[in-house]
Amino acid sequence: MKNGSIKDVEKKLLSDNWYTLNKYTYKYQKPDGSWETQEREAYDRGNGAAILLYNSKKKTVVLTRQFRMPTYVNGNDDGMMIEVCAGLLDGDNPADCVRKETEEETGYKISNVQKVFQTYMSPGSVTEILYLFVGEYDESMKIGEGGGAEDETENIEVLELGFDDAMKMVASGEIKDAKTIMLLQYAKMNSLVKGLKPTLRI
Repeated sequence: MKNGSIKDVEKKLLSDNWYTLNKYTYKYQKPDGSWETQEREAYDRGNGAAILLYNSKKKTVVLTRQFRMPTYVNGNDDGMMIEVCAGLLDGDNPADCVRKETEEETGYKISNVQKVFQTYMSPGSVTEILYLFVGEYDESMKIGEGGGAEDETENIEVLELGFDDAMKMVASGEIKDAKTIMLLQYAKMNSLVKGLKPTLRI
């Protein structure tokens, strides 16, 4: 931590039932030079990675659909979410993570992946950094049914959608997951489904 406007940071564990919830008390220096005590809570679930699978010839993308309890209790009537393939790093580097998650969730075994972003998805309350990738797939890479790891109770449905259809689902609100919208927009900006190479690199 290198911010000279922060000092005397104290950390208190509130919960470690699923991941960890910590309370931080610290002094923050305001623009006028005075110091005030602030308190914040931060949920630490580790860092993650996600990938948009696309086929430039077919103009399709592979997404997943699964039940997300936090959305169910906050306005998503059936709790189902359409998303890109994603998972926690669990000690892997981000590229290896998305390869593994792709195989587990979708049944596609891919090798070439390209990192396009890394982002804090909810910086006000969650520590997670999410690494975002794109990767091209074809039917020769299909080695299984997908659906997620058996020991993780994921119950994932694999969807292959036309890219234009996926973009319409963003506009209609049927797709409302942030990482998925970001990667679909990236694909549109860089014409990935038309077989062109990405122009934006981060």
